[in-house]
Amino acid sequence: MNHSIYKINNVKVIQPYIVEVLFSTGEKRIIDLEPVLYGPFYSPLRDVTLFKRVIVNHEVHTIEWPNGADFDPATLYNWDIDREEISQRLKELEMV
Repeated sequence: MNHSIYKINNVKVIQPYIVEVLFSTGEKRIIDLEPVLYGPFYSPLRDVTLFKRVIVNHEVHTIEWPNGADFDPATLYNWDIDREEISQRLKELEMV
Protein backbone atom coordinates (compact mmCIF):
# COMPACT_ATOMS: atom_id res chain seq x y z
CA MET A 1 0.00 0.00 0.00
CA ASN A 2 1.34 3.41 -0.96
CA HIS A 3 0.89 6.18 1.62
CA SER A 4 2.06 9.63 0.57
CA ILE A 5 4.03 11.70 3.04
CA TYR A 6 3.33 15.42 2.88
CA LYS A 7 5.46 18.14 4.41
CA ILE A 8 4.52 21.76 4.90
CA ASN A 9 7.16 24.37 4.11
CA ASN A 10 5.24 27.59 4.74
CA VAL A 11 1.95 28.92 6.08
CA LYS A 12 0.38 32.34 5.76
CA VAL A 13 -2.87 33.62 7.28
CA ILE A 14 -4.77 35.32 4.48
CA GLN A 15 -8.04 35.97 6.34
CA PRO A 16 -9.41 35.04 9.75
CA TYR A 17 -9.49 31.22 9.86
CA ILE A 18 -8.11 30.89 6.31
CA VAL A 19 -4.52 29.88 5.65
CA GLU A 20 -2.41 29.42 2.57
CA VAL A 21 -0.24 26.32 2.97
CA LEU A 22 2.80 25.59 0.80
CA PHE A 23 3.72 21.90 0.61
CA SER A 24 7.17 20.53 -0.15
CA THR A 25 5.75 19.39 -3.51
CA GLY A 26 5.46 23.07 -4.48
CA GLU A 27 1.66 22.89 -4.33
CA LYS A 28 -0.34 25.50 -2.44
CA ARG A 29 -3.70 25.02 -0.79
CA ILE A 30 -6.05 27.71 0.49
CA ILE A 31 -7.73 26.16 3.51
CA ASP A 32 -10.70 27.51 5.45
CA LEU A 33 -10.33 26.04 8.93
CA GLU A 34 -13.40 27.73 10.41
CA PRO A 35 -15.69 24.68 9.94
CA VAL A 36 -13.46 22.57 12.22
CA LEU A 37 -12.73 25.01 15.03
CA TYR A 38 -14.48 22.94 17.71
CA GLY A 39 -13.28 20.99 20.70
CA PRO A 40 -10.67 21.71 23.36
CA PHE A 41 -7.74 22.29 20.99
CA TYR A 42 -9.41 23.96 18.04
CA SER A 43 -12.17 26.17 19.52
CA PRO A 44 -9.60 28.53 21.12
CA LEU A 45 -8.41 29.28 17.56
CA ARG A 46 -11.64 31.24 17.02
CA ASP A 47 -9.72 33.99 18.82
CA VAL A 48 -8.26 35.67 15.73
CA THR A 49 -5.21 36.87 17.66
CA LEU A 50 -4.33 33.28 18.56
CA PHE A 51 -5.19 32.01 15.09
CA LYS A 52 -2.71 34.44 13.54
CA ARG A 53 0.10 32.93 15.64
CA VAL A 54 0.22 29.80 13.47
CA ILE A 55 3.70 28.57 12.58
CA VAL A 56 5.29 25.72 10.69
CA ASN A 57 6.84 23.16 13.00
CA HIS A 58 9.77 22.05 10.85
CA GLU A 59 10.46 18.99 13.01
CA VAL A 60 7.10 17.40 12.16
CA HIS A 61 6.45 19.41 8.97
CA THR A 62 3.02 20.72 9.84
CA ILE A 63 1.31 23.84 11.12
CA GLU A 64 0.68 24.42 14.81
CA TRP A 65 -0.42 27.03 17.31
CA PRO A 66 0.89 27.97 20.77
CA ASN A 67 -1.97 26.07 22.46
CA GLY A 68 -0.77 22.78 20.90
CA ALA A 69 -3.37 22.57 18.15
CA ASP A 70 -2.08 21.16 14.88
CA PHE A 71 -3.20 19.24 11.80
CA ASP A 72 -1.73 16.24 10.02
CA PRO A 73 -0.13 17.48 6.78
CA ALA A 74 -1.93 14.76 4.79
CA THR A 75 -5.26 15.98 6.16
CA LEU A 76 -4.47 19.51 5.02
CA TYR A 77 -3.31 18.26 1.63
CA ASN A 78 -6.60 16.39 1.19
CA TRP A 79 -8.71 19.08 2.87
CA ASP A 80 -11.47 19.15 0.25
CA ILE A 81 -12.03 15.42 0.80
CA ASP A 82 -11.65 15.25 4.61
CA ARG A 83 -13.13 18.56 5.83
CA GLU A 84 -16.75 17.45 6.37
CA GLU A 85 -15.86 14.30 8.29
CA ILE A 86 -13.42 16.16 10.54
CA SER A 87 -15.92 18.93 11.20
CA GLN A 88 -18.65 16.47 12.16
CA ARG A 89 -16.40 14.53 14.53
CA LEU A 90 -15.20 17.69 16.29
CA LYS A 91 -18.76 19.01 16.67
CA GLU A 92 -19.77 15.69 18.25
CA LEU A 93 -16.85 15.92 20.71
CA GLU A 94 -17.93 19.42 21.70
CA MET A 95 -21.39 18.10 22.63
CA VAL A 96 -19.94 15.51 25.03
